[in-house]
Amino acid sequence: MSKPTLDVLGIGNAIVDILVQTDEAFLNENGLIKGTMALVSSDDQWDLYEKTGQAIESSGGSAANTLAGVAALGSRAAFAGKVNKDQLGRVFGHDIRAASVTYETKMSIDGAPTATCLVLITPDGQRTMQTFLGACVEFSVDDLDIEQIQSAKVVYLEGYLWDPEPAREAFFKAAEIAHEAGRKVALSLSDPFCVDRHREGFLAFIEEHVDILFANEDEILSLYQLDDFESVAKRIQGVVEIAALTRSEKGSVIVTADAITPVPTRPVDKVVDTTGAGDAYAAGFLAAYTQGRDLTTAAVLGSLLASLIIQQIGARPSASAQDLLNQLDG
Repeated sequence: MSKPTLDVLGIGNAIVDILVQTDEAFLNENGLIKGTMALVSSDDQWDLYEKTGQAIESSGGSAANTLAGVAALGSRAAFAGKVNKDQLGRVFGHDIRAASVTYETKMSIDGAPTATCLVLITPDGQRTMQTFLGACVEFSVDDLDIEQIQSAKVVYLEGYLWDPEPAREAFFKAAEIAHEAGRKVALSLSDPFCVDRHREGFLAFIEEHVDILFANEDEILSLYQLDDFESVAKRIQGVVEIAALTRSEKGSVIVTADAITPVPTRPVDKVVDTTGAGDAYAAGFLAAYTQGRDLTTAAVLGSLLASLIIQQIGARPSASAQDLLNQLDG
């Protein structure tokens, strides 16, 4: 087995976020379920956008945000995801490369436009997302870089990308290549509604191909259709090598074959925007894990980075993320 040249390779949706601050009345008036993600057409997204106030555009995508966090913590990161060769596609490519993440996926020329996500942020920091997947759905096995997969310690797969069949096939192929090269495969469940749509497929993929599973409490309960966290933690035990389960202000729980370990988080002064909190947790965890740190330390770094993210607008960390490593070693 050759020496890895990447710490984490992420495969997911390449999206430009449109961030708007709003209130619960607006969500109710437009029939939106707070704190969830829904797939919509470009027209429906635009109609809703026209009803909102001033917006901020920011490159996003769940796995892309995670890889930006991995790179911000000094680890070697790469991302694979499809954009169109349009203005927003160029913006996405510029931003992720500027975050020190390797990005080489070939742009689509004739297909759908680059994906966008309208992120509606309520005063409590919760985000409700309306996503037009656009060019994301064109990602396929042909977009995989075999050498890149073989060179990464961990291949991190974004559950949101499970919807289109070509991307799903790419997940199976990427996992196969990674394991043949002796690498680890990680999966984020992404969203409880995503789990509801694809429960059986996720369960089979996790049992056969996943080493490290990331999920929040709602997602893992939805996966196993249980209503008790302690029961679901025991249910996932032994199914994967590591399950990192986040519980908001309660911190996270690390599940291995031998132990179920709660790891508390630190309180924050004010939650501004929860966009990317789970992405940031995965980034901190994977950065520490690929640096050879123990799982509890990985969970602590994940929570520290998530705490940093929820106190700002936008899902990608600032330069101060590197300071979090000093807190671990201090």
